[in-house]
Amino acid sequence: MDPITRAELNRTTLHRQWLLERATAPAARTVEHLVGMQGQNPHDPYWGLWSRLDGFQPDELSTLISNRQAVRGQLLRATIHLATTSDFLGLRPQLQPVVSRTLGSTSFARDTSEIDRPALLAAGRSLLEKEPLTRAELGRRLGSRWPEVASASLAQVVTYLLPVVQVPPRGLWGQSGTARWTTIQSWVGSDLFPGWSVEETVLRYLAVFGPASTSDIRIWSGLPGLKAVIDRLRRDLRTYRSESGTELLDLPDLEVIDGGTPAPPRFLPEYDNLLLGHADRSRFFVDGVIPLGFTGNLMVDGLFSGAWKIVEERKATRLEITMLRKVTSAQRREVTAEGERLLGLVAPDQGRPVMVWREM
Repeated sequence: MDPITRAELNRTTLHRQWLLERATAPAARTVEHLVGMQGQNPHDPYWGLWSRLDGFQPDELSTLISNRQAVRGQLLRATIHLATTSDFLGLRPQLQPVVSRTLGSTSFARDTSEIDRPALLAAGRSLLEKEPLTRAELGRRLGSRWPEVASASLAQVVTYLLPVVQVPPRGLWGQSGTARWTTIQSWVGSDLFPGWSVEETVLRYLAVFGPASTSDIRIWSGLPGLKAVIDRLRRDLRTYRSESGTELLDLPDLEVIDGGTPAPPRFLPEYDNLLLGHADRSRFFVDGVIPLGFTGNLMVDGLFSGAWKIVEERKATRLEITMLRKVTSAQRREVTAEGERLLGLVAPDQGRPVMVWREM
């Protein structure tokens, strides 16, 4: 195993994520390159794409969602992700065991353990394919048939076990709306692709998140049985040894980036798989510096360094930045310039940017 430093892992992953230098690429290609984007917060993928693409405009992603070329539903780690439609159709069958296992540990599964599960799913599919429904609406309609079960549990089981997606206006830039669900088959007129291999998914992960360990892949995907998958791929992979002695896997033809390569500041969303896609996240976090939660993640010199949020008020939109580690004066100027560009995206007609800095 070739040794690899923490700094090299940092710069290599940033490079593969298009965060060292913005790429010139369509939004759809970028979403596929990243193997989907975390999307519990509907606007998070917009911040993630803006940080990675030169000239990205939010309408490009909104159009993909409106035209049903991109969808939002439960995928990796059973969490809401934005994916291209073709990726969702291929990935969801692989990840259904992860989603089902997550459901199995909830009160929703226990509440419905005594009823006919296939009948529940058939009834739920019929309702959702007739018209997109919120979970509350779905639960009330299912409750007329199963009044002895909590309506919320009925709806949760259906939306976990069926491959469902959230429909617009949820997920569109500058719009809001309650999450309404329908099946992917009904929404795009195509069935799932059950023939996609887990091996291909692992290779796609390594291309963007590698070098990485088997545990990293498991944390990113939630998939069980990865040891056997890695054993089948091993002879075609390159291996590294991290500073802690962990075996890291990688595609053999991808370069490792020098740890001294400059890394510009980036305003990542609250949820971004760059920071969630490894079991060992030390390549991006300084010891003792952790996210505040419920805010965006500010990266300086390739490391998590602070939090940010957009605050919209009647008179002005402002960007609030909270620094959690020391930065140089030059880095602060770079953050300010990047923040002004971000405000230009959010409030293009505002004029002078309004930024508030806090130190912790």
